[in-house]
Amino acid sequence: MNAMDRRGFVAAAAGAAAATVPLHARASEARSGPRPAATPSPTHTGDLPYDDRADFADADRGFVAAYTGGPITTPSGAVAWDPDAHRFLAEAAGSPPSTVDPSLWRQATLLSRQGLYRVTDRIYQIRGLDLSNMTVVEGDTGIIVIDPLTSAETAAAALRLYRAHRGDRPVRAMIYTHPHVDHFGGCRGVLPDDTDGTPVLAPRGFMEHAVSENVYAGPAMSRRAGYMYGTNLPTDATGQVGCGLGPAVSTGTVGLIPPTRYVEATGEEVTLDGVRLRFQMTPGTECQEEMNFLLPDLRAVCMAENATHTMHNILTLRGAQVRDAHAWAGYLTESIGLCTDTADVAFASHHWPTWGNDAVVALLTRQRDLYGYLHDQTVRLINKGLNGTEIAESLRLPPQLERVWANRGYYGSLSHNVKAVYQRYMGWFDANPAHLWEHPPAEEARRWVESLGGQAAVRARARYYSDRGDLRFAVTLLNHAVFNDPSDSRAKRQLAALYVRLGRAAENAVWRNFYLTGAQELLHGAEPAPKPTTGPDLHRALTVGQLIDGLAVRVNGPEAWSLRLAIDWHIGDVHWHLRLANGVLTWTSDASPDPDAALTMRMTKTQLLALLAGRGTDGITMTGDASRLTRLLSVLDAPDPGFPVVTP
Repeated sequence: MNAMDRRGFVAAAAGAAAATVPLHARASEARSGPRPAATPSPTHTGDLPYDDRADFADADRGFVAAYTGGPITTPSGAVAWDPDAHRFLAEAAGSPPSTVDPSLWRQATLLSRQGLYRVTDRIYQIRGLDLSNMTVVEGDTGIIVIDPLTSAETAAAALRLYRAHRGDRPVRAMIYTHPHVDHFGGCRGVLPDDTDGTPVLAPRGFMEHAVSENVYAGPAMSRRAGYMYGTNLPTDATGQVGCGLGPAVSTGTVGLIPPTRYVEATGEEVTLDGVRLRFQMTPGTECQEEMNFLLPDLRAVCMAENATHTMHNILTLRGAQVRDAHAWAGYLTESIGLCTDTADVAFASHHWPTWGNDAVVALLTRQRDLYGYLHDQTVRLINKGLNGTEIAESLRLPPQLERVWANRGYYGSLSHNVKAVYQRYMGWFDANPAHLWEHPPAEEARRWVESLGGQAAVRARARYYSDRGDLRFAVTLLNHAVFNDPSDSRAKRQLAALYVRLGRAAENAVWRNFYLTGAQELLHGAEPAPKPTTGPDLHRALTVGQLIDGLAVRVNGPEAWSLRLAIDWHIGDVHWHLRLANGVLTWTSDASPDPDAALTMRMTKTQLLALLAGRGTDGITMTGDASRLTRLLSVLDAPDPGFPVVTP
């Protein structure tokens, strides 16, 4: 779909629905129904303290200069980041447009700022050049770079901006706060020639978690990330206005320089280029391995991604392991103790800093109570017999937490976070036998449509509910109609129109992007997934065992049911024994060859990576029946990077 088509798709879809929902109704229409709700209604975004401009003052505080270099491109000429893409937000005047929830518009406007900012003495941030921030701490002889963005191109541009205004200081150290790609992927824009003796610090377990998501469910996560971040939406007031956590995700070159030192324990102190850092380990919070740290001599604290200006995700909608809200709250309690009377500014890997010790402690306290409340109350209601959907519908934050801007659900949401807590403790099954063995979506849809009297009857009934304001049930009906008959263009247009209305009503940026991308797919078909956040560095970082596991989840089980294979990979001093039987690929490793292997392959890890990338067997010595390798490769499925989401 070209740019003009993308710009027009939302208007076209909206035109197929009833008149645009009035602004005062948009915040609650997603939860309203034809009858008054029996549970407390959520706070309307109109009830929020819009006259509180403290965040705007903090977001602009310390501004030094904007990046003015134009689009940031890859070596091939592709645009990795357009620093002006979200300028329309900063330039807009007056009331928010009717196409965006006013609270989300406020957050998106704050995140549209970009440039170099002074945080405090010797600490600077480059914001608005990627989803995340890059922080620079000035040491005695050079600089320490914290979280070098997603792409080498944006990280290099951020470093150029810093050096243009603070001098050409050499990089003396680099720190990864946690193993999400927007916090390490740009490392080669900071250290293009590897470390060359420069220390790179990360929390223990960093490498395992940095690469594991890209081995197993990486292709599906990338597809869903396209929905989550609105990758294929137009960047304007009818489409993508941000992600709640940052403007968007850059699409340049992803790298991974392995850490040279791991931080193991809370309280551990390290001095880098004359700067003291005192670490706090926070595993199981926003990431499986994450760390905050205090800079005691600068009276500053880096909160990584554990305390930001939004409710975060307990389970991100792109897919991941469920996080531990209880542990998250506990670590923030520990952070409060570490920061009280010691930190005059808190900065993080997203958003803008918070200044003043009282304000820092207040931010941490409110975020602690946010995660603690949603965890404890969800568990309380689990033990009263409610399931995840019921709890998500009934649970509301206390007003004193709900009205705090930093607790609003721009990236995570109370609704899907509650369901994540439920999933962590109870799993997918709510114990109702009716839900134990349901039909898959297309089969269930066929029966729904048949029971309701056919496609036309379902469309009419959906219009009845949408006219009464119950968009939630209307889209449920239309989703069945689409899955029953994907060729029904009227049902698809009708559903797309309701997705647009729900997207426009969403305070949560990720929900907005999901709804609008769903509408786009219904009208124009599935578009390719965003570029996977992988690259040669991440592939090299995989262990041989992880590479084999990556093959194992691609084995087409039914095709391999009767196939039995035994292959040895001899890499360095280790023999990796691959066995395929019963449709399962397994492995063991030791120092001895397997005399029963039908094929032995002697190779380097580089040659193995080339083989798995489809570049042939050059340089690999094969002893035995080479057809065994061909047979193994023949039963491997290729992931589908563009599978449909809102159609069968």
